[in-house]
Amino acid sequence: MAACSIAVIPGDGIGQEVIPSTMRVLDRAVQGTTLTFEWNVLDWNCQRYLNTGKLQPDDAFEILAQHKAVLFGAIGDPRVPDTVPVHTLLLPMRRHFDQYVNLRPSYLYPGVESPLRDKAPGAIDLLFYRENTEGEYAPLGGKQYPGTPEEIAVQVNMFTRRGCERIIRAAFKAAQKRPRKKLTSITKSNALSFSMTLWDDAFHAVRKEFPDVHASSLLVDAAAMDLVRKPESFDVMVASNLFGDILTDLAAMVTGTIGLASSANINPEGKFPSMFEPVHGSAPDIAGKGISNPLAAILSGAMMLDHLGHADTGDKVRAAVLKVLTAGHPKTPDLGGKDGTADMEAAVLAAL
Repeated sequence: MAACSIAVIPGDGIGQEVIPSTMRVLDRAVQGTTLTFEWNVLDWNCQRYLNTGKLQPDDAFEILAQHKAVLFGAIGDPRVPDTVPVHTLLLPMRRHFDQYVNLRPSYLYPGVESPLRDKAPGAIDLLFYRENTEGEYAPLGGKQYPGTPEEIAVQVNMFTRRGCERIIRAAFKAAQKRPRKKLTSITKSNALSFSMTLWDDAFHAVRKEFPDVHASSLLVDAAAMDLVRKPESFDVMVASNLFGDILTDLAAMVTGTIGLASSANINPEGKFPSMFEPVHGSAPDIAGKGISNPLAAILSGAMMLDHLGHADTGDKVRAAVLKVLTAGHPKTPDLGGKDGTADMEAAVLAAL
């Protein structure tokens, strides 16, 4: 069987640390299977931008399209405005490859302490479906009279019936497969009377296709409150681009650390490559210290295995992570310990 070609963008900061660990773990996990990886490591990052004035080559998306998937670390550097990497590479990639499903699980593992009291392992088990290509992050708007007292900024949200229905339908399908069969749609239609009422209309239309799923709608401010007050009441949640972005970071912290927050940016039809990345960002404050937690990236790699049709191997990776966390050692600083990236990687490799 030919090797599976994966584009690898370690990016900046701790992305340079956690992605090599993930590649080594995935290579170990597929030993003895029909799957092998051909890693194409790309130096597309802020350092390249500082050196050349360009974050990536002009044919970047043509290059990525030649691969089965993209493994992405983190992008961002304090020396470069955040808008450069986000609007040059990350968001355009999601739109160019129609990666409209942003899948972000949040689970309270054994051996990981939630900041909320009396939460048992497994009590918090959330699966977020975030719309990933339009909504509040659509690149529509502009500025007038910049740098003057009369400066005006206009940012336009773009919601389409098609965009709302397809992410909501994907979330319903996921809820249908989970034991609780429960879905919560996140909205703000009491204030956003055009975009969010379209979202609500799409939700009510799609829910008729899934009578076996217990579905409800909740305003985003109430959802934020309940993620802290009673996170175990949620199962599958579906939200717009902005709301999903914010709530998943909150959910990651409720389940112990953003160092375990994995994600997938999926084109479900398989027409384009999907992209897999940890949620934590480049973390320049700890970059280069060797103390970053690679588990979010490793768990993102497990999601990539699922997407490539090797869910059994993805389960092996998740089981290894579970074994390490349950043992309680090693622990990186985000988990309350003093161990490093290499220690955590070695423990996962040993568990495999």
